[in-house]
Amino acid sequence: MQTELFKEFMFEAAHHLPNVPEGHKCGRLHGHSFLVRIYVAGDVDPCTGWVIDFAEIKAAFKPIYDRLDHYYLNDIEGLENPTSEVLSKWIWNELKPSLPCLSKVMIKETCTAGCIYTGE
Repeated sequence: MQTELFKEFMFEAAHHLPNVPEGHKCGRLHGHSFLVRIYVAGDVDPCTGWVIDFAEIKAAFKPIYDRLDHYYLNDIEGLENPTSEVLSKWIWNELKPSLPCLSKVMIKETCTAGCIYTGE
């Protein structure tokens, strides 16, 4: 039976959504304190007692974090329309090669709104 675990990260970034109707508040430049939750799934190793060391998740996410934190998301290739949905899929695509046990990427852009991406 597989076990799923997660590690959370927070980053600050600005963006605007270019494809919203004229006058929509998200069409204006604004920022968020984004919460990212990286989920991994796998079998618990009988020797270590874990699926993966949390430090491995942190190390895998660090280069992505460094590209996002305190940046203007619209300037990042692939994030020209940086909705939570687009951002979660972008993080998945960037992270999956170095973290094969990745099972979900959750993004919260406010305390009450976000999304979960589970891959193709």
